[in-house]
Amino acid sequence: MGVRGLQGFVGSTCPHICTVVNFKELAEHHRNKHPGCTPTIVVDAMCCLRYWYTPESWICGGQWREYFSALRDFVKTFTAVGIKLIFFFDGTVEQGKRDEWVKRRLKNNREISRIFHYIKSHKEQPGRNMFFVPSGLAIFTRFALKTLGQETLCSLQEADYEVASYGLQNNCLGILGEDTDYLIYDTCPYFSIGDLCLESLNTVMLCREKLCESLDISLADLPLLACLLGNDIIPEGMFESFRYKCLSSYTSVKENFDKKGNIILAVADHISKVLRLHQGEKKLEEMLPLGPNKALFYKGVASYLLPGQISPWFFQKPKGLITLDKQVVSMNSDPEYEQEVPMCTDPESKQGVPVCTDPETKQGVPVCTDPECKQGVLVCTDPESKQGVPMCTDPESKQGVPVCIDPESKQGLPLGADPEFELEAPMCTDPAVKQQDLMNMEPEVKQVTMVSDPEILKVARAQHVQAESYLVYNIMSSGEIECSNTLEDALDQALPSQAFVYRPVRQRVYSLLLGDGRDGTSTCPTVKEWFVYSGNPLRHPDLVRPLQMNIPGGTPNLKLLWLNQEPGIQGRRLDALLGCFDLSSSREELQAVENPFKALCCLLIYLFVQVDTLCLEDLHAFIAQVLCLQGKSTVQLADLQLDYIDPRAVQLASLLVRGLTTLVLVNSACGFPWRMSDFMPWNVFDGKLFHQKYLQAEKGYTVEALVEQNRSRLTKFHTLKSVVCKACVKENRRIISRQLWRSHQPGRWGRQGSGSHRTSSGYSRAGQGQHWRDQGPGNRQYEPDHWRRYSSSSG
Repeated sequence: MGVRGLQGFVGSTCPHICTVVNFKELAEHHRNKHPGCTPTIVVDAMCCLRYWYTPESWICGGQWREYFSALRDFVKTFTAVGIKLIFFFDGTVEQGKRDEWVKRRLKNNREISRIFHYIKSHKEQPGRNMFFVPSGLAIFTRFALKTLGQETLCSLQEADYEVASYGLQNNCLGILGEDTDYLIYDTCPYFSIGDLCLESLNTVMLCREKLCESLDISLADLPLLACLLGNDIIPEGMFESFRYKCLSSYTSVKENFDKKGNIILAVADHISKVLRLHQGEKKLEEMLPLGPNKALFYKGVASYLLPGQISPWFFQKPKGLITLDKQVVSMNSDPEYEQEVPMCTDPESKQGVPVCTDPETKQGVPVCTDPECKQGVLVCTDPESKQGVPMCTDPESKQGVPVCIDPESKQGLPLGADPEFELEAPMCTDPAVKQQDLMNMEPEVKQVTMVSDPEILKVARAQHVQAESYLVYNIMSSGEIECSNTLEDALDQALPSQAFVYRPVRQRVYSLLLGDGRDGTSTCPTVKEWFVYSGNPLRHPDLVRPLQMNIPGGTPNLKLLWLNQEPGIQGRRLDALLGCFDLSSSREELQAVENPFKALCCLLIYLFVQVDTLCLEDLHAFIAQVLCLQGKSTVQLADLQLDYIDPRAVQLASLLVRGLTTLVLVNSACGFPWRMSDFMPWNVFDGKLFHQKYLQAEKGYTVEALVEQNRSRLTKFHTLKSVVCKACVKENRRIISRQLWRSHQPGRWGRQGSGSHRTSSGYSRAGQGQHWRDQGPGNRQYEPDHWRRYSSSSG
């Protein structure tokens, strides 16, 4: 994350840039300087996840009660000294950073392989040096913070830009995170989460002014330096030869500095002594070896410019416009800055059409400009109609296709979402801090969307910004979603990846949100999925088509589900949710289950229907842990000791937690028929407790022993088990004991990774999508073909 080599440089070469500060003292100073203004810290939450996750156990699926308690303590500590926290989460992965995202995911895959190798060798959790955040941590942290009454926001672009913008525009005390990009942005002070001592509220402030002083450059030079060193947009190798040329001509090489430190000094020296001589007179491409990477480099530099800021490194003729990825991108974020754009006058309309001239092709490209955002969007002019039609160019087909334009993208939207979509916990708002429209923080461009209804898009966007939904707006706006790594054993052929298990659910959600094209009025949409699973090189997204839903009374439209408050609509919302899991036939049984077990039962039925390698002992462990969890304190859960760690239990826990995130998606898409709190993991899942119950079930413990000899739990256990088993029988799925399976299938549950686990099935469920074993990696289109459930040969 951030600028290559800069973190190490600051720590070793320029330690004076780092100053120990105390948040309590800073807050007092801020209040004296700005009476009536609450000291506010903007938190880059994604940078803080590792810091916040303090429970000792992380391998078993997450110690969610302990984690929730740690978050509560974190918030209380700052609140006690009068500091307000605003939390930002990444809401999307920008296309320019996709390669870097893929690179990190593949690296994580290698780390996960090492983790499972260690577990199998030592039967214990690896040390903290191999720590991997539990699956779903970022998603559930959003809801945990909202439950704690904190203002929690989800970005519409990379979160670091919105964090820096919010901090600058709202006169914030500072930014709390761990990303050297915050040293590059010209914004409020940057504080390190990694160096934070919560007891004393001491941390380290990294001063960009002192960095500039050490490098003999100005604040306006930092974006240029960052791109020449390499960041999330500019690959590190792009200017490697240039950096070495700078190093070879650098006369002040410090022998006691490392090579990377000297390279940073040499590049900064070249900026101050060579490039600055021609600043404003020559274009960057005339002074730097940009070659074919010119547009990408300009984009990288511009990505650090916050609203109202300009760069002295942009040659101002023509004023601030370049072409990039078939879009016109402004190099100037100053709203007062007027751009002079060549006009192409259409003799039919008598109106001027702005044209951006591509310096490479010398051809004018028609641009539709929005007077509010001062930026252009490509328009394909139809010679027949003489009207501009917004076009989206598909990199696969190389052809432009008509798209819908989101009218909400060009106008402000208040941060406060419709109260009907709020979580149970109220938002904590401070009138002293001005609430800014997030869209004022970004270089705006009209948003190409998959859905044309502006009212529905407005609701989806508001819920997204307020971190009240998950993936819904991404699906509806860009048709592209991603899911990071999960603790899954690549060598275990018996358990499928969560990416495949829950894909049919996602496909039905796509049908609900986008339509399935079966009405004949539209083409069937395709969603791009960047999901990490074994064997997927992530060179291309998986192209996944919607799956037709089977809902009694037909599939309801989104206006009915999201906006209608008439009595009985909540029942339609529940019908839609169960339809996404293809469990409409189990509606009555599930309705009879008490909270918070209802949602978990739904998930267990779906899992056991889809994955036949799950057995009765697994079901016993899942049910016993959720029942026992209700009676245990955070301290009791923390004190649990496990005999050993089982790799299969680790993967089962991850599979269940990813199912809970899928429930968040479905519940959001269906208009919230269930309370979100019912499938927050701190209410229904504990990793160590599940692992304990799994090991006990494997050893043949009785049901009474699994529920710790508690009569009330025993009654509930049999009720929940009956609901799951009866629902599975309706789907021709009989859950049997692993002991019985072993007697019929010698070796079937033998060494993990054995090829004998790959059995085929003649059984099929019509319209259920592809079976997980048939879903391979790469740019393959996944049609709603017959779903073949993975069935054992014993039937």
